[in-house]
Amino acid sequence: MNEFPKITIITPSYNQGHFIEQTILSVVEQQYPNLEYFIIDGGSTDNTVDIIKKYEEHITYWVSEKDKGQSHAINKGLDKASGQIINWLNSDDYYEPHALFKVATAFNRGEHVKVVCGRSRLFKGQKTVKYSNGTDVYTDNLAKTIGWARIDQPETFFKAEVVKKMGLLDNRLHYLMDRDWWIKYLLLFGLQGVVKIPDILVNFRLHEDSKTVSQNDGFQVEHDTYFYALARQYELSKYAEIVAEVCQVDERFAVQLDDYEPDEELLEEVFNYYLFLRANEFYAQNEPQKAQRLLEQINTDLLAEDDQKLWKKLKFRNKYIPQPILNIWRNTVSKIRK
Repeated sequence: MNEFPKITIITPSYNQGHFIEQTILSVVEQQYPNLEYFIIDGGSTDNTVDIIKKYEEHITYWVSEKDKGQSHAINKGLDKASGQIINWLNSDDYYEPHALFKVATAFNRGEHVKVVCGRSRLFKGQKTVKYSNGTDVYTDNLAKTIGWARIDQPETFFKAEVVKKMGLLDNRLHYLMDRDWWIKYLLLFGLQGVVKIPDILVNFRLHEDSKTVSQNDGFQVEHDTYFYALARQYELSKYAEIVAEVCQVDERFAVQLDDYEPDEELLEEVFNYYLFLRANEFYAQNEPQKAQRLLEQINTDLLAEDDQKLWKKLKFRNKYIPQPILNIWRNTVSKIRK
């Protein structure tokens, strides 16, 4: 790549007029010399379009028209993208200064770099909630990285050549479109080419209308449905059956993944990590019976040594220490330490 590879940023929006100006300014004030910036608005009825017009000389392309949701809007931008590096930035988040320069520098480490993952600041109102460590990448453990698949999308940038392999976002996914992309990348390319940098690139806003805050149940159903469909697609019936038994799934959904030649051993490991993750979540939600049912199905030989220890600890806690009791104990210890 050259010193300033072309970067395409897509902002999907709908009635985010109270936030989008900060988003737009954070992009254009990067002063990155090789930027392609698209705003795809879903026909907003607030002041969003007026704000977009205010900055349209700095925007490569924008449109405001009815669409089929966030994934569809982003896909409209992906269809037009000509950058060597691609990502989207939602209309309620904003970049840190120099973020795109830091991303470009990371990609310029060599042709082997396919994905760059930074970090973000999560905030609510004027208060910083926490700093994210970025997309989870478990070095030398591809199965765990897929099975636990947590992506911090705003600060995870993909090279355009791998985006072509991954394909457009799945329009049927309302919550998990970024995780679907991440899983597809990992299945197609593994952990090679993933570079993590320590820089804070994005400010991620938590507010009452954001999907992250207000629609957690929807995320979980889509998450379980996705792995259920993945198990069915690769004829791993025992995993499909246990997910359908314990979780809520949409049996009509099918994963769109055409170019992947299945590695059966890897997929077995992936699903054991997925069951482990969900057992831990059910324990945290004080649903010990569901947690126990999943723990029983896990082949611990397919977990890394440290994770086998965690499995034993979770199994003990799930049987003898209900989550509310554990929370009381932790709060007490925290107060004593203060």
